Amino acid sequence: MSKPMLLSDFVQLPPDVRVGLVEGLSAAIDTVAERAAESHRFLRYGWYAAALAAYGGQARTLVVEEDDVPVLALPFVPLGPAMLRLATVPGCYWPFRSFGMAIGASEAAQAAALTTLATHINGLRIGPVEDGDPAATALIARARGAGWTAIDRHVGDSWVLDLAPVVDGQPWPRNSTLRKNRFHEKHLAGHGALDWRFLDGTDWPQGFADLGAVEATSWVAHDTDRRDMKFVAEGHLAFWTAAVVDPVLGDMFRAAVLDVDGTPAAFSFDIDTGALIYAIANSYDPRFAKHSPGKLLYWRNLVAVMARGATRVDWGAGDSGYKQVIGATQGAPIRDWLLLRPGLPALAGRALAGWWRRSGGR
Repeated sequence: MSKPMLLSDFVQLPPDVRVGLVEGLSAAIDTVAERAAESHRFLRYGWYAAALAAYGGQARTLVVEEDDVPVLALPFVPLGPAMLRLATVPGCYWPFRSFGMAIGASEAAQAAALTTLATHINGLRIGPVEDGDPAATALIARARGAGWTAIDRHVGDSWVLDLAPVVDGQPWPRNSTLRKNRFHEKHLAGHGALDWRFLDGTDWPQGFADLGAVEATSWVAHDTDRRDMKFVAEGHLAFWTAAVVDPVLGDMFRAAVLDVDGTPAAFSFDIDTGALIYAIANSYDPRFAKHSPGKLLYWRNLVAVMARGATRVDWGAGDSGYKQVIGATQGAPIRDWLLLRPGLPALAGRALAGWWRRSGGR
């Protein structure tokens, strides 16, 4: 009588790994995004296509498959003079520039990606990304083990807020906070009727006009060169308008808007990835500053995102004052990485590491 074989008795073969380099953006980007960490599922074909449309560049996409299933999709565009053969991952600076890697992608897949990259470019910029980025961290570690030089420059620290309906036994937001907010709302209403609106995928791209109208009144519009503004033509409106062509991305984009007497007076714009919310931008009309319209709106927005099931908000770097007032704490460092392939590029990278760390730029 034959003895039945258990599954553990069979030798498990490693996955068959194949690498391809596609001119332009590959449809595999969406396949990988759907299997990536939830926090990175917005890194879709439409996200990178919007970056190319808004900021330029001719992309190629490195695609790694395991057993005929894409597990890593890394688009890149030229960076700097062509003779240097450097490249960068495209995207928008907010909330970060990274690439897609499926959960469980093997070390062999990462190694194969690096081997192929080394035959086409001398170096790759990834970032800015937060420490612990699931795709970038894994590839950087693998690159260092394979003889690449990996140098970083610190560009800031993230600010994060962990959401909980009860904090220290008290409901959150606290009743005292809600009372203060009602006081400010009462006085703000002296300027006209208040209307609190929440925008989602059905409101884009038309909804960007309301956000841009608020930005156009803000201090950023009057005290800067306007290039960092998100929703005006001189800034990054072209990117966000192109991104919402992808309905999946459009459903992730959310905004809260406060109207005073029928005119947008404050907004908050987020990317909703599920448990994690990326706070991309917020602004208010300075005419109403003494009544804190931005803060009033954001408290309402926090309650709304909690009702959708979010457990954390990531504000990114900068302007920590109002974030700390709301309850945010300092999170992971944010870094810009430059990976240089083994050989002369790696040697040059070690020599130039100090310059990279002191340099800025986006």
